[in-house]
Amino acid sequence: MQKLAIQLLVGAASLAIISTAPARAADAAAAAPAASDAEADADSQASDDIIVTGRTTRSVTQVSSLEIQKILPGVSPLKALQTLPGVTFLTADPWGNNEQNISLFVHGFNQQQLGYTLDGVPLGDQQYGNYNGLSPQRAIISENVGRVTLASGAGDLGTASTSNLGGTIDTFSSDPKTEMGATIDQTVGSYSSFRTFVRVDSGTFGNGNSLYLSGVRQDGRAWDFNGKQGGYQANGKFVHDDPTGKLTIYAAYSDKTEPNEDATVITVANRATAPYVRPFLYPDFAAAQTYLSSGAYRAAGSNYRNYYSDAQRTDYLGYIKYDWNISDKITWSNQAYYHHDDGVGVVAGPIDVAGLPGLFSFYFPGGVGAPTTPANLARLSTIFGGSGFATRTTEYRIDRGGLISTLRLELGNHHIEVGGWYEHQSSSSFRRWYALDVNNPSTPYQRPGDTLTPLITQYGSEVRVDEIQTHIQDSWRVLPTLTLLVGFKSTFQKASQQVPVQPIPGSFSNSTALPIGSINTSKVFLPQLGALWDVTGSDQIFVNAQKNIRRFQTSAAAGLSPFALGSQQVFEDFKNTVQPETSWTYEIGARTQRSFNFGPITGFEGQISYYHVDFSNRLLAISPTTVITSIISGAAILKNVGSVKTDGVDFAGTLHFGSHFSIYNALSYNNSRYQDNYQIGIPTVTVPTAGKKVPGSPEWTNKTVVSANYSIFDVQLIGDYLGKRFATFTNDLSVPGYFTLAGRIAATIPISDGSRIKRLAVSLNVTNITNKQAASTLSIGAASGTFNAFPLAPRQVFGTVSVGF
Repeated sequence: MQKLAIQLLVGAASLAIISTAPARAADAAAAAPAASDAEADADSQASDDIIVTGRTTRSVTQVSSLEIQKILPGVSPLKALQTLPGVTFLTADPWGNNEQNISLFVHGFNQQQLGYTLDGVPLGDQQYGNYNGLSPQRAIISENVGRVTLASGAGDLGTASTSNLGGTIDTFSSDPKTEMGATIDQTVGSYSSFRTFVRVDSGTFGNGNSLYLSGVRQDGRAWDFNGKQGGYQANGKFVHDDPTGKLTIYAAYSDKTEPNEDATVITVANRATAPYVRPFLYPDFAAAQTYLSSGAYRAAGSNYRNYYSDAQRTDYLGYIKYDWNISDKITWSNQAYYHHDDGVGVVAGPIDVAGLPGLFSFYFPGGVGAPTTPANLARLSTIFGGSGFATRTTEYRIDRGGLISTLRLELGNHHIEVGGWYEHQSSSSFRRWYALDVNNPSTPYQRPGDTLTPLITQYGSEVRVDEIQTHIQDSWRVLPTLTLLVGFKSTFQKASQQVPVQPIPGSFSNSTALPIGSINTSKVFLPQLGALWDVTGSDQIFVNAQKNIRRFQTSAAAGLSPFALGSQQVFEDFKNTVQPETSWTYEIGARTQRSFNFGPITGFEGQISYYHVDFSNRLLAISPTTVITSIISGAAILKNVGSVKTDGVDFAGTLHFGSHFSIYNALSYNNSRYQDNYQIGIPTVTVPTAGKKVPGSPEWTNKTVVSANYSIFDVQLIGDYLGKRFATFTNDLSVPGYFTLAGRIAATIPISDGSRIKRLAVSLNVTNITNKQAASTLSIGAASGTFNAFPLAPRQVFGTVSVGF
């Protein structure tokens, strides 16, 4: 099937390219007038554009709903951004759903240094094991996305986020359709994948009312082991729209299980022999037992195989929003939201790897000799069920609610906006260990705490956070062709932690206790200044400068969070000496949109921008020992280790060849370099990072999209070049660049008049057409000499039938 799919794609693309009928346009930088969210939603739903650049003082690009589903039906909104300039998105699954191994860089900033919203509702910083939000793919079903917008330099002042140092990603849900109808999409494909999406629209009823209800069921086998991926989601949206205002009510439910991926540990010594994948042993428990008894896992060193690992997340999200048209010059928008998350991350692995015997000896003392002696290992195996495996969980809860209010006034040539955001968050995190019974082994699809009593509760944390943010800005049309934007925001965070279960001193690496107490982050004045010049009716020049801050993370015992520090004294020292990360971002760019007759070329849209970033007070977790691992976890020291300077250029443009054929290309250059060395250890050792490039973020990327349609057929090929990436802070190890290709061929089947079916379409998608093997996400695990790499997912084929009634 894969070979046939590739032949169809290549053949169709060749036919489209030599055809005298050009293909569908893929606008790269259409300069559009400023629009409200509602207007932009309507535009995006009707558009075939891949990229749209709005009329702003900043670099803002977006992907429409149609183009999102062309990449792959059901794809994550974040993965849909992979065609945009300046964006590097990687993950080990083709949907982009697996949060454990997502890597997202925008202009050198990683995913935890960006801001994320859904219809304005904050989604947190996207840390794996999220403590203050949820991923976009859990907040909304992919098919219900109206558009995804990227502000790659600096986000809007009113964006509700604690982490938007390097820009914002805003996902917008589509509105209910004006006509009654239903949609059923069925996708099947490689590794037994299937995805069923159903949506029912009421159409307009009553006095401006409309709603939709939708649900999705997705399931599939992980590509490198026999584990399942998927779950259930449901969305509903109600809109009442009349001249007085617009009322919107949105609700989302998500219950997902994603099998994790173990990265390969790569060192200078094993680069030529390290395995490409570390597949789990599940569900072959007999083979897993043989793997342990033969000692094969010891021979594999750091690249041993676990029995299974997965992330289970259940989320409830909802908001109510009213946009009140007080007059033709004044609008006031108010939005209230609530989110509850109940999640667990699970790892089932051998009991005598990654320092676990030493950890377990704190909780089960009494052995003879060192924790790793055969007698002690046999004793621990009996305690943990006799299988030689133990199950570790991190059990999460999030409850958060908030209010967002924005007042907009038109006063002559001034468009003034005043807004505020408040959120109260309550979260908890508990680390527990369970037995894996040799006679009744557990599976990745159950939560151990539902049926088993934990043998160890390693720690338990309760965190409370209050967020307040205000902003004011004035967009002043100085001349008919010149607009100035001036504004600032203020931000305040108050966070506290209680620890009902403290780890046994020493069981967390270099830890005596998790800290108790509060820490605040505040900044009264974060300015933004921008200008937009309409040089002609088709050309614009924009400039922008903005300061941002990343408030301290408030996760428990993980991430760059002061609440993860290993003693009360270290916590107090952090409060007195460490500053939050800040950035100044400067942008200048030009946009154009032109139609002309130049042989076969009939139009061009494009944008080019230069940016410079001064990133200060970079935070880094510095391990005081060498035994901290992802299994044990443990305390680290958080320090400001200097600054980063970034210079880069983004270009995105589309050539149109009539109404049926287009070629889009996005070329990006990014040079992000550390400005300082830092010190670790006692006695101190200097890590020579000054002048080194930021690891994980490539210097060059290039994206190409060829789109064509002829008669009932639609073809698209996406080429993605990812340049060389350094894999350590000292740049002593790197991974080479590579090129991947994905494609789609689709047909819209003609429907006879009078049929109950209004639309019938079929499509075939192929990811990683050349079956490239390369490094996907990189985990920078040490200053030099070693790093972790996740594999690139192999070629996969998916077919979709879409029926509209």
